[in-house]
Amino acid sequence: MKLLKKHFDNTNPNSSANKFRRKRFKLFLEMIEPMQKPVKVLDIGGTENFWEQMNLTSPPAPSPDRRGEIIDLTILNIEPQNISSKEIHFIQADALELSFIPDKSFDVVFSNSVIEHVGGINEQAKFADEVKRISKRYFIQTPNYYFPFEPHFLFPCFQFLPRSIQTFLVMKFNLGWFNKCRTKEEAELLIDSVHLLKKKELKKLFAESKIHSEKFLLMNKSFIVIK
Repeated sequence: MKLLKKHFDNTNPNSSANKFRRKRFKLFLEMIEPMQKPVKVLDIGGTENFWEQMNLTSPPAPSPDRRGEIIDLTILNIEPQNISSKEIHFIQADALELSFIPDKSFDVVFSNSVIEHVGGINEQAKFADEVKRISKRYFIQTPNYYFPFEPHFLFPCFQFLPRSIQTFLVMKFNLGWFNKCRTKEEAELLIDSVHLLKKKELKKLFAESKIHSEKFLLMNKSFIVIK
């Protein structure tokens, strides 16, 4: 399990998960390249650590951090964040409650692995509607429901198992990023905190977008919704 967590640790710049993020970020840079700078970006569910790792330079060239020249970045997260950079704005808020943000306030809404955590399909539809309302364009990534290795619990085919077996597993073992649950109620809340999406569901939620598939061993590991 320690080896798997090291492999999937997004905060580790040398992890496989971060290599996927860097490759994904190149798509984002290609998307914003023709846009007038600085591009006003809202990262829903993001962290400063992510943007420090993706410093908008072109590795391995040792050019200075150009983030402020390229994007005007705001991070929105339901959890408080200690933002050290003066270049990054921060809003603590629920991604489903963005009525305080006017329509088309941001050039791009960016989001990594968040929509699968906002609730069921009704909450995900609300998330999608808010993204489309407040942005001119968007770049939304989420894991593929059908990819056989579940990325949160780090257990093969966890999402396909009967609810009773899922509950048993999370109560008996530390799985992925979670300690084992003490009660059935706690276990069910944890299981319900992840609702992976299928490609057809994403197409319905973001009908005007293109969907890019991230591949691993010829399988669709995750999807990126781009408009």
